[in-house]
Amino acid sequence: MLVLRSVLFNVLFYISTLIIMIACMFLFILPVRYCWWLLPFWCRVEKFLLRWVGGVKSEITGLENLPDTGCVIVSKHQSAWETFALAEYYRQPTFILKRELRWVPFFGWYLMKFRQIPVDRGKKGKALAAMGKRAAEAIAENRNIIIYPEGTRRPAGAEPQYKYGIVHLYKTLNCPIVPIALNSGVYWPRRRFFRFPGTIKAEILEPIQPGLPPEEFFKLLQERIETASDRLLDEAEKDTPDNIIIKEARVLQAEYKKK
Repeated sequence: MLVLRSVLFNVLFYISTLIIMIACMFLFILPVRYCWWLLPFWCRVEKFLLRWVGGVKSEITGLENLPDTGCVIVSKHQSAWETFALAEYYRQPTFILKRELRWVPFFGWYLMKFRQIPVDRGKKGKALAAMGKRAAEAIAENRNIIIYPEGTRRPAGAEPQYKYGIVHLYKTLNCPIVPIALNSGVYWPRRRFFRFPGTIKAEILEPIQPGLPPEEFFKLLQERIETASDRLLDEAEKDTPDNIIIKEARVLQAEYKKK
């Protein structure tokens, strides 16, 4: 059943995404303000498929911590789940992402339509300055900027590898930073074919207000996200003790905590 459900979900996920992108190409002739409904629609379709085909539920708490103004959302990144499952709750979401994604047919076109922020990771200094400029423009429009501070997906339980670029945004933008913890990698592990049944949990944490010294902010951000993510991993272990990914996560945890 696990294999069948995973096959069906993976196929339907990509087919439904492609169908939606093709069917909604008329949006390219409209101003972007009339197009934002597409993102939550797509999010709900994929969560529906994940729940009823893949057998994976989604539980999101802490929505009251999302401010009504522009902010930077800093999320743990373990799977593809958080790229769509949370986006319906954001205000005109603006993702900071690697520029190569713009070259993906259809998908990249929508990234440009919705004015996402590409980063050329090969040009660190210039990329940081350009990212800060685009991010400031988005905050001025009361948009939510989403960034994954580790830069890429990390396995559940793996040693955190936060990049210092988030500190640049904190100093530059002078807006609330909203941390998000999650355990998505337990049920939708990176580079794995299977979608393991259970409940993915994400917790939107209390915002960190501007004004802290950079090092204090960087430490506080990591502590909040990692402490809450460890707790959500514990909850996943109680809910689905036979999940093989949890066993792998515990090994990874033990390895880095020995250091």
